[in-house]
Amino acid sequence: MAAIPPLCDFGWKPVDARLPGVDGQARNILDLAGPNGLVVAFICNHCPYVKAVIDRIVRDADDLADLGIGFVAISSNDVEAYPEDSFANMKQFAAAHDFPFPYLFDEDQSVARSWGAVCTPDFFGFNGTMELQYRGRLDASRKETGPAGLRRDLYEAMREVARTGRGPEEQIASMGCSIKWKDAS
Repeated sequence: MAAIPPLCDFGWKPVDARLPGVDGQARNILDLAGPNGLVVAFICNHCPYVKAVIDRIVRDADDLADLGIGFVAISSNDVEAYPEDSFANMKQFAAAHDFPFPYLFDEDQSVARSWGAVCTPDFFGFNGTMELQYRGRLDASRKETGPAGLRRDLYEAMREVARTGRGPEEQIASMGCSIKWKDAS
């Protein structure tokens, strides 16, 4: 089922956490920021919305690094119900797509819950002082990759953040598969 996250709560400050990465290193999320900010992307391996844009996510992460913006992806899905999202499969997914950024595993889902993550992909863009400035889509793609030449919403917003410290007032929400929460019982 498709889910749509809320739009940007400008100035919101994230809670940091230390999570294991597919490269064998545990990392604090906020330590991955560049001097001009950080993008945190909640993704997973099986979601058709993520699969449709994963190469564009990798492209934009590379391009944002040139602007002094760090990038990290986090998977928070229930891997018992969705084994394609397991840590072992995360390693394969990251390798297959040549991730230039850390891919972290939020096994207990505490980060996704505390951040209010809703779907995959769900992008959080922060400025250099770790204040939320963007909570929107990558581009106009949905379950299918959009045509070449689509406006790069995330990249353009974060380019503005790198330049001014502020994100655009007008943002279009991301859309994707809902995060697969563990059964609370």
